[in-house]
Amino acid sequence: MTDIAAPLDTAGTVRDENAFDPARILPFLKSQIPDLANGPLELRQFPGGASNLTYQLTVGSRQMILRRPPSGTKAKGAHDMGREFRVLARLNPHFACPKPLAYCEDSSLIGSDFYVMDKLTGVILRRDLPAGVQYSPARARQLCLNLIDTQIALHELDYQAAGLADMGKPAGYVARQVSGWSERLARVVTDDIPSYDAIIRWLHDHMPADSARPAIIHNDYRYDNVVLSPDDGLTVIGVLDWEMATLGDPLLDLGSSLAYWVEAGDPPEMQAIRMQPSNIPGMLSRAEIIRHYEEKTGRAIPNADWYYVFGLFRLGVIAQQIYYRYKLGQTTNPKFKAFGLFVTVLAQVCERVMARSPL
Repeated sequence: MTDIAAPLDTAGTVRDENAFDPARILPFLKSQIPDLANGPLELRQFPGGASNLTYQLTVGSRQMILRRPPSGTKAKGAHDMGREFRVLARLNPHFACPKPLAYCEDSSLIGSDFYVMDKLTGVILRRDLPAGVQYSPARARQLCLNLIDTQIALHELDYQAAGLADMGKPAGYVARQVSGWSERLARVVTDDIPSYDAIIRWLHDHMPADSARPAIIHNDYRYDNVVLSPDDGLTVIGVLDWEMATLGDPLLDLGSSLAYWVEAGDPPEMQAIRMQPSNIPGMLSRAEIIRHYEEKTGRAIPNADWYYVFGLFRLGVIAQQIYYRYKLGQTTNPKFKAFGLFVTVLAQVCERVMARSPL
């Protein structure tokens, strides 16, 4: 098989429901970014993302990224643009992530607060590889290892030495996550999804203790939140979407990543909700990822199924929050209709894993 380089990630036309007048933010940008060139501001939108919205801003030859919350009902504490901006500002000197440029809390400009950061130019992989792009099994394996090793590097970062010790509260993190996501689900239940009550009870009954080695965790780490080098399509040059980053148990972060990991041998219903090309030949299985993580970090994961079920449950709640906005007519994006299927399939996977687990 001959490998073909993946195309750079590109923005497209702004969706009508997400549009705003870019001229309204240009004076603000010029006041915050001294070296910004004169000239009109071109606005485009990236297709990915079902939560916060991501746009490309172009002024002259300079390209930047704008992030803003979605419209409609939002979970308490979610979509905090100011917090994400501050996390990037403090993390950027120590880890591969974009440099933030400006934060605006004045919602009169575009209907919400927003922040702007430098654009990382590279490759972002979404559900399927782009047309004509191939990864040999050897390169796919290396890509997978690079993805995992970048997450491990974040988990191994000395957050105290980096001055990030106030980024979160590790004590009691596991219990807060289980109860918090359970409460979020209760607020967005619709009559066409399965009950998650048994899953929540199982998570409570088998809840592990907090890690003795807390870490900075991303909380939404997957392929379409990393930027790959345009030169080789393998090297991670930056990690995006730090909205939910905090200090906590890194094994919950790993479990959340595994929830996105649909491998080649998974049943058709899981393939139907796959969000990244984790099923191509050469990609590691979830079990292999866990073993690699254990070997690289020295962290034993004897109850890996618990972290995987937690990740699936959490992803199900996120999907339901998006589906709830669609059901209420707060978004017209047709792809959000399918999130009801996500919620159903994720519940089924949780039940299968719980049935096999001797926890």
